Amino acid sequence: MKPWLKMESGEMIFEDFSPLEKEVIVKHYAPQIRFLAYRMKAKLPKNIDMSELISAGILGLMEALKKYQADLGIKFETYAENRIRGAMLDELRRLDWFSRGLRQRVRQIDEAMWQLEQDLGRIPTVQEIQQKTGLNEKEIHQGMEALQSQLAIPLDSIEDTLANDSERNGEPFHDTVFTELTEKIAMLIDRLTDKEKLVLSLYYTEELNMREVAEVLGVTEGRVSQLHSQAITRLRREFCNKFGPEDIL
Repeated sequence: MKPWLKMESGEMIFEDFSPLEKEVIVKHYAPQIRFLAYRMKAKLPKNIDMSELISAGILGLMEALKKYQADLGIKFETYAENRIRGAMLDELRRLDWFSRGLRQRVRQIDEAMWQLEQDLGRIPTVQEIQQKTGLNEKEIHQGMEALQSQLAIPLDSIEDTLANDSERNGEPFHDTVFTELTEKIAMLIDRLTDKEKLVLSLYYTEELNMREVAEVLGVTEGRVSQLHSQAITRLRREFCNKFGPEDIL
């Protein structure tokens, strides 16, 4: 029997395998790390190094292998995914990828969007934000990308959790704080417009790209990007106003 099957069945625990068998087990599950890293990287600013996510994911996998208990009736892939993703998120928090200048720009854009939305009664255009802030189009797009990334990871993680809920029920490592975050964001999503909710659903639940979402909705890819940006920005702003910024990655 393959060594990883012995571990999953509970016949042996990871620490009891020989060094060679441990290496075989790690190599068997390693592709899961790269898959999760690529998926997370797609929601992050371009300056985040993929190798940092993968290195953190390896540590998460090793932790999962050492702590896994087959008698709990949990699939190892499910258990490992939680540990790997958590390790990657911890690394992102440690890196704190927002520079001081970008933080200031994000705050400036966020405040301008809020004021314009109150004055206009609608989501402002990029051109209107430019006039309000004095920033150029590139700076505004960079700032909005940063705004999105602050909530995109929790949204993506939440969707994965909800999708696998039946497999995760009763797991001892289930994070209470993460559950509370899920409930908070789910409540705020209900306040979005129908189009915004549909875009988020197609993008995060159905995992369509922007072009595919545009085809489903019968609009331009630019319009989908705008709907996605305004939905994420609105969620972040309302989350911070209601619960405080410390709960967002």
